[in-house]
Amino acid sequence: MLTVEELERLMADLESDQVERKASLVERDKIRQAICAFANDLPGHRSPGYLFVGVNDAGLPTSLLITDELLRTLADMRSDGNILPIPTMTVQKVTLRGSPVAVVEVYPSDTPPVRFKGQVWIRVGPRRAIATLEEERRLTERQVAGARTFDQRPCAGATINDLLLNTFRIDYLPRVVDRGVISENNRTVEEQLASLRFFDLRSQAPTHAGVLVFGADPLEYLPGAYIQLVRFDGETLADPVQDEKQITGNLLTQLTQLDSLLPLQIHTARVPATGLHHEGLPDYPMVAIREFALNSVMHRTYEGTNAPVRINWFANRVEMQNPGGLYGQVTEDNYERVSDYRNPVIAEAMKALGYVERFGTGIARAKAALSANGNQLSEFRFEPTHVLVTVWRRP
Repeated sequence: MLTVEELERLMADLESDQVERKASLVERDKIRQAICAFANDLPGHRSPGYLFVGVNDAGLPTSLLITDELLRTLADMRSDGNILPIPTMTVQKVTLRGSPVAVVEVYPSDTPPVRFKGQVWIRVGPRRAIATLEEERRLTERQVAGARTFDQRPCAGATINDLLLNTFRIDYLPRVVDRGVISENNRTVEEQLASLRFFDLRSQAPTHAGVLVFGADPLEYLPGAYIQLVRFDGETLADPVQDEKQITGNLLTQLTQLDSLLPLQIHTARVPATGLHHEGLPDYPMVAIREFALNSVMHRTYEGTNAPVRINWFANRVEMQNPGGLYGQVTEDNYERVSDYRNPVIAEAMKALGYVERFGTGIARAKAALSANGNQLSEFRFEPTHVLVTVWRRP
């Protein structure tokens, strides 16, 4: 964050394309548009943009009450799933010219274009605008200059013919790109895929994310890209196997199958309620099992391993294990509060498809569901090569 003197100069600079001011939180979508535009950094400043909340258009503080709730509301705009990919930003309360002001510092994205509700917002001088097709192409091409995660890199040997393009056009594209942009219909499918990080224009190959989400056969290129669900008749791996499923296909197919199979594993007891009524009490809350399973898929690694995501269902517990240890800023001490994404494009796709409600809140929802159902708290085991989550059956 800049010094107070530097922030005061920026706040008063009415012509800067790195500054936006809002008198209050009333226009929240416009605040999100501003965050999106700063993250795209079309002018190529390679430095943060600043949003001042509690400052009028003349660059003067409005004496807005800057509460903790207001700061949390601004911070939550980062991960509520409306701006994708997730922007890097900080939110602070700063006293400028004698009045408290909320300052949002937004860093340029390494993987533009960034979208708010399917539209790419940019800065044009001191105002916001929706990017033209040419401006969006420039942002897409800029991806190659940044460091890219595994799911954003081209998949060696794969071609556009390995992708189910109708699935992309019909099932996915309308969820993440504004229909007005789609209707212009001036871009090739390769350019459309590239703008969402599913295709690499330089190598003319799908990215790993493209193969994983839309591939006809992802296992051809990523042998560990499946989920293994095994139900045991006992409490150890040595006990007889009751049922085994290998969930394959692309991510859309896998997640659909997972949503069908998981409820079938849960047993519900009928217990007396008031009067002559009975109520169902499951041995596991579906919300918790689903959240942990989806987390295993979202956060797994594909590099250096051909192991699948494993879900082992025992008589007294469920164990879910994903390849890859903790990633980035996440540690054993902060994993319930801090989120980081080994596969950001996969995370965005799961959000777009409705499998993630909000980034960074899955564990909290799962814990609440377990407590409400009478299950003991889940256990986490973190190893360099994997993460293991154990959920215990309700007594």
